[in-house]
Order: sequence, then C-alpha cells, then structure tokens
Amino acid sequence: MKKLLLAGGAGFIGSHLVDRLLKRNDLDLLVVVDNLWTGRTENVGHIRDQRLVLVRSEVEHFQSDLKFDEIFHLASPASPPVYMQEPERTVSANLVGAMRLLKLLKKGGRICFASSSEVYGNPLVNPLPETYRGSVDCTGPRSSYDEGKRCTEALLFESNRVRGVDVRVARLFNVYGPRTRADDGRAISNFIANALAGKPIVVHGDGRQTRSWGYVDDIVDGLERLFWLENFNHVGAVNVGNDREISVLEIARYVAGLIPGTTIVHGDLAPQDPTNRCPDLTLCRRILPGWSCKVPYEEGVVRTLRWFEVNGGIAEMRATRAV
Repeated sequence: MKKLLLAGGAGFIGSHLVDRLLKRNDLDLLVVVDNLWTGRTENVGHIRDQRLVLVRSEVEHFQSDLKFDEIFHLASPASPPVYMQEPERTVSANLVGAMRLLKLLKKGGRICFASSSEVYGNPLVNPLPETYRGSVDCTGPRSSYDEGKRCTEALLFESNRVRGVDVRVARLFNVYGPRTRADDGRAISNFIANALAGKPIVVHGDGRQTRSWGYVDDIVDGLERLFWLENFNHVGAVNVGNDREISVLEIARYVAGLIPGTTIVHGDLAPQDPTNRCPDLTLCRRILPGWSCKVPYEEGVVRTLRWFEVNGGIAEMRATRAV
C-alpha cells in the first residue's frame, strides 16, 4: 500500500486529481498540501475518505517524517493576474517547491509535475511538439510562471539524469471546467462569470488569438494514465491537451449566446499574450494510445456554466471585487 503526496490538491485541477487518486486500491494515505493561495477547501469538501489528510502549508515549507511513494506537484497559480502580481512567490512555489518535494520522495519513488504550454512562450511553430525549445522572454511580465515551469522541468530531469529519479511531466494546455475560481483571470471562467453577473464579456485584443481548450475531465483522464496507470520508458515532458484550436472570440460569442443579453467588448491586448497555442499530440498518443479530449468545447462550456450557476462563483467574484 502506498503513501502519496499531492501539492496543490485544493486547486482547480489538483482537486479533480484528488478524486481520481482516491479511487486507487493501492492507496494507504493521501496527504494534500495546499496554502489556499488560489485553492479552496470547498474543492475537496465533498470527500469523506479517511485516507485523505489536508494540510494547509506552503509547499516549500512542508515538513513530514514520512517518505512518499509518489508525489504530485501542482502547487502553482495558473492565473495570469495572480502570478504577474506575485512573481517571487510563483517561482518559489514551482522551483523551491520541487526541491522540497524531492527530499520527501522515497528512494525508487516517482515525482510527477504539472508543467504548462507556457514554457513554449509565444510560439513560432504550430502545432507545438515537445522538441520545440520555445520563443520565450525570460524577463517579461509573464516570466515568473513560464520560467518557473521551465526551470522546474530542468531540475526534475537533471534529477533523473544524475540520480535516476523517476520523473513524469505533463505540459498542460488551457484547461477549463468546474471548480475554476470566478476571479481566476482565465478566458472561459472570466467570460462565464461576467455574463452571469450581467457584465460584458471582455475580449483582449481582436480575439483572433487561438487556444486549445481542454475540459478538465479529459485532461485528468490523461494525467491519470501518464502519472500512474501506464508503464513506458519515455523520459521527457509530454503534451496533454486538446488539439482542436479555437479562437478566443469564438468562445466569447458562444458563451454570450448561452446567456441572453450578454454583450462583448474589446479591451487592450494582455501583455505578451501568445497568438496561438495548440499541442502536437504525436508523442502523447504513442504513450497513451486511445486517449484524446472527447468533450467538445460547446458541451464543456455548458457544463462549466451550470456549475457556476449552482456553486456560488458569482457571489465570490462580487465579494472579491468589493474588497
């Protein structure tokens, strides 16, 4: 029976991964570490499993006498307004967090890291293979997140090269779905939150920039297989995302069509906002045969909208703005 540690497990994606981990029959203990910076206890409040222990702590400072068989590192904000406001804290959560987690890993154990398509920067190729080294700005306004992910990947794969640490890294592309914060700052959650609150949807720039929107259930299916279900010999990051590329404006128009009376306005382009973002899934499909993002954005957006209507995200957004 295994003891597992998940850093960032009260967050959006992390909490969905908690649900999957608790379905494992080989699980003795799941320690979830989260400082609730962007995570919420409500995301795991539905769980009544005695194997789950929730610890409120910065991942960099987490202490334990235990060594863990598997560690999952998702302790980082992915919201641009958040990481752009607190760059030191963002780099620390990713990189220093990984350094701390490596010390808690049992010999022969595995560490898994949720990296990001942001490591590619504003790409000059499309779609993006894992071999692409990126078009990045290491001093720009988004660099704390982008470079925090890049450097953490470097640390983990060097740990593999030098010490043989079992490492698995997923580069995630634009995940959305239930449990996203209303004030998260990413497109789909922003659009839905504004529309439900009776506010215009704000599209930055002309909206022709494209993304590959992956519904959270599909993405966690992929993470489940990549992180613990599948056996393979590949050492390196793996793209996990939807390769159906859709413009931001198309998403905005779709959300507006679901909520009568919603208008769309255009604002300034976000700093260094990538023009396109689409994964090359050749490697992913070889390692995880049969996996794909099956939920089309039209269905996924409706599911997310219904969740926001029921779960108080709009009230939270209003309270946050009042503060």
